Amino acid sequence: MDKAQILIASNRGPVSFSINEDGSLEHRRGGGGLVSGMISVATEIDSIWVCAALSEGDRRAAAEAPGARLDRDHDLGGMRVHMLDIPEETFQGAYTGVANSTLWFLQHMMYDTPNKPSFGSGFRRRWEDYTAYNNAFAEALVAGAADNARVAVQDYHLALVPRILRARRPDLRIAHFSHTPWAPPEYFRMLPDDIARELLSGMLGADRLGFLSPRWADAFLRCCAEILRADVDFRNRTVEYGGRVVGVGVHALGADEEGLRESAADPLVAVRRETLEELVGDTRLIVRVDRTELSKNIVRGLEAYRELLLAHPEWRGRVTHLAFAYPSRGDVPEYREYTDTVLRVAKEINEEFATADWTPLVLEVNDDYPRSLASFQLADVLLVNPIRDGMNLVAKEGPVLSERDSVLVLSREAGAADELGGDALTVNPYDTVETAEALHRALSMPAAERRARRERLAEAAVALPPRRWFQDQLRSLG
Repeated sequence: MDKAQILIASNRGPVSFSINEDGSLEHRRGGGGLVSGMISVATEIDSIWVCAALSEGDRRAAAEAPGARLDRDHDLGGMRVHMLDIPEETFQGAYTGVANSTLWFLQHMMYDTPNKPSFGSGFRRRWEDYTAYNNAFAEALVAGAADNARVAVQDYHLALVPRILRARRPDLRIAHFSHTPWAPPEYFRMLPDDIARELLSGMLGADRLGFLSPRWADAFLRCCAEILRADVDFRNRTVEYGGRVVGVGVHALGADEEGLRESAADPLVAVRRETLEELVGDTRLIVRVDRTELSKNIVRGLEAYRELLLAHPEWRGRVTHLAFAYPSRGDVPEYREYTDTVLRVAKEINEEFATADWTPLVLEVNDDYPRSLASFQLADVLLVNPIRDGMNLVAKEGPVLSERDSVLVLSREAGAADELGGDALTVNPYDTVETAEALHRALSMPAAERRARRERLAEAAVALPPRRWFQDQLRSLG
């Protein structure tokens, strides 16, 4: 049995595979500071990352690797990856049916409650898939773990794993981290009672639970107290349940400054920047960069921009809104419908306000990371207005790369508002008039104030970079 001191478990792994036209496999390391930060810590000692095979290339790579262990060097510093080929029906029931169509909506409080959810027999079958999916991960972790290994389980896809591991391997030190918000008990109770208890008790199999914001941690504690009737110490953030005391911590993930600046130095970013500068001319720039995800509140952001042009016509012809969104969860009907609405509203704004020599809104619904980095550099205003967000790293990355001292207009419902709210212009994400006035204030702000705010934002944004964020969680396990 392979020995490991750190094991990481997540739905998406640190490497993905695709099949070339000639039939060969090509691999790509996962992007973003989070993957880099976790890898940089885990590769310092013997480690395994357990993840699901998400593509045909992944499944073939797993099938061709002995025991599905990808021990070759895939830009991962020697870290071993165990990629699980979950049966397609089980994966879809667990990932699409429960994780993304139920738990994500629940934690973001995004249900259209007159119509959804409805927990019938079909949902119970999908819950069986979710349980099987969690058991598959737990089995792989048990097989790979050395005595007293530390295990870092990631996110709502794997909420049952800690309890399964605890029963099988009580010697392990287990952490679970939630990257989403957590719903208060008044909303969490929407789940069937037995499943609500199973989720909470599943996570409480860990020694330590982590959240991005005090708000999310405290909401979880309230759920434990009111739904499980557990003994909760709100001051010290501990839960006593099943004869064990579980610690609950707050780890506010920050931006990866070094990685960001390295990525921004790519020549392709300079090419994208030149293209953007030609596109918008000498107008001021309001920028947003998001996934086309329901919680990101893109439609109300566009409506706020419309309000700005109506209430402050002096900005017509003098400002351009660059709205960059990339596709997300196209397998969920609500997401496809939302993307259609984003496109429709954007078209309406341009039809209402555009002139022969000015296009007020440039919307691109595709993924282009170099373009996003270039837009951070050029932004005069960065709009981040989610309905509800665990953290939102865009709010932190933008100030780090800004070259024009961009002003951050930030939803108070983003986890990032805990740290950045003092120097951002915070808004109610549902109030498009207030958001429009914040955009106007941001565009009108004196240069000295812009600079001072942006410098403080950038400093706060990198306070807990991914490497330190992950180290802190491992240290909390002892």
